[in-house]
Amino acid sequence: MASDADELTRLSRELEQAELYEIGLRNRIVAIRDALAAGQVSRALSLCNETLNEIDSATDVVVPPSTAR
Repeated sequence: MASDADELTRLSRELEQAELYEIGLRNRIVAIRDALAAGQVSRALSLCNETLNEIDSATDVVVPPSTAR
């Protein structure tokens, strides 16, 4: 069984990973919005598809794969 310090370290790491993931998604949203604002609909759709593919392919950042069901 993990100690309280080990658990705190693990949870802190997971929170940091989740925050980085969120920042990445926000950056992609901004890029999509900018492409739409510039009238680049095809580029915006491409960015949307890339983002959805990345989301589908991403390892769960909340539950480590070893404990995921």
